[in-house]
Amino acid sequence: MSDITPFYLSGVPTTGTDTLEVTSPWDGSVVGVASVPTDDQVEQAVADLSAVRREAQATPAHVRAAALDHISAQLAARAEEVAALITAENGKPLAWSRGEVSRAVSTFRWAAEEARRFSGDLQRLDTDASATGRLGVVRRFARGPVLGIAPFNFPLNLVAHKVAPAIAVGAPILLKPAPATPLTALLLAEIIAETDLPPRMVSVLPVPNDKMSSLVLDPRLPVVSFTGSGPVGWSIQQQVPRKHVTLELGGNAAVIVNSDWPDLTAAAGRIALFGNYQAGQSCISVQRVLVHTDVYDGFVTELVAAVENLPTGDPAAEGVQVGPVINDAAAERITAWVDEARDAGASVLTGGSRDGRTVAPTVLADVPAGSKVAEEEIFGPVLTVARFGDLDEAFELVNSSKYGLQAGLFTTDLQAAFRAHRDLEVGGVIVGDVPSFRADQMPYGGWKDSGVGREGVRSAMNDLTEERVLVLSGLDL
Repeated sequence: MSDITPFYLSGVPTTGTDTLEVTSPWDGSVVGVASVPTDDQVEQAVADLSAVRREAQATPAHVRAAALDHISAQLAARAEEVAALITAENGKPLAWSRGEVSRAVSTFRWAAEEARRFSGDLQRLDTDASATGRLGVVRRFARGPVLGIAPFNFPLNLVAHKVAPAIAVGAPILLKPAPATPLTALLLAEIIAETDLPPRMVSVLPVPNDKMSSLVLDPRLPVVSFTGSGPVGWSIQQQVPRKHVTLELGGNAAVIVNSDWPDLTAAAGRIALFGNYQAGQSCISVQRVLVHTDVYDGFVTELVAAVENLPTGDPAAEGVQVGPVINDAAAERITAWVDEARDAGASVLTGGSRDGRTVAPTVLADVPAGSKVAEEEIFGPVLTVARFGDLDEAFELVNSSKYGLQAGLFTTDLQAAFRAHRDLEVGGVIVGDVPSFRADQMPYGGWKDSGVGREGVRSAMNDLTEERVLVLSGLDL
């Protein structure tokens, strides 16, 4: 049993009767074996979450903040260990795994700071004579225990964006990591168990996907926070319309390169990198590149060169930028979509092939409307390029997508930046950079098929809580 990684049931390392073998996307080697909870153990976790709800809500701010500070500090102290584990089970290059650990350190630190200042508001109610002597105290309280469902592509930081806000507001949480990448979440659970939080407040359970329906439907979990694929997310919302459901779903992020941008070489380098980082397995990885016709030819030449210069290979090797995708099915789907576009008339400017799970960084031009790489989220290292005549046309092209997560705009025109902020139907507009930029304290989420609700520590804290008003009467204000 010593070689089996336990799950954390109500803060206690525990094993079940079944196990889950975790393998490396790079070479198929066994990274570790995680214990899988039984149905009775899952039931115990949910019952404990429900039972500890009042105690968790009453936990003083200093206890919550101290726990979050401890988690942040321990992740920083164990950064290389955690990064190596992320690379082993997820396949992302070590440089990006280190960046993910650094972001998670910040996410928990931000949550600690927000926990200390999550105080509420005062409202004078004596603005009307009938309310003389009355004062409103408006505070936010947790809606109840949370079911957090995390994806494989950020096995630490997207788990952090479920767990940290829940701890900050005093909401018990059952965190379900992705079956491909449970080990990083279980290491985090080990750190959480070292804190002075109520032990039953956090459970981390690698529940198989085919057993999730009962958890989603369980009335003792009134909040569901899901990050992952659109079909699964929308089906959750349809199953539990009376629950509070937050969905962080997909995108096919666009970046606009305007003719006024002074350093097209640098822009091409950023777009090449962030269209292919983590093998394109990010919801805000660049997918659609829209280039002003006046600079299109030269820019595309620079872009293709930058893509071809990206180091690809073993994700554990220093300097590698592009590693494998998560599994064979993903690699096969990505290359099938590229082949479909090529057969329909698209030009493959570079890439278009794969070696096992490693898909060559790919650039496509002249992609016909209606092809999957134009309409859907490819979630792989593939860029499409197209030209536009003016910003009105570019904005229409961005908005033609059914997704709306983030967009990038390379321009020096301040008016254009504000127009983009007003007119683009996305959750965030990044000016002077790619849409892949995210600061973990900022509101993050999408429009249209990209989801509902917002992450970002304070935004998620608001999402997990509801306002409650206390009216004090007879005061000499």
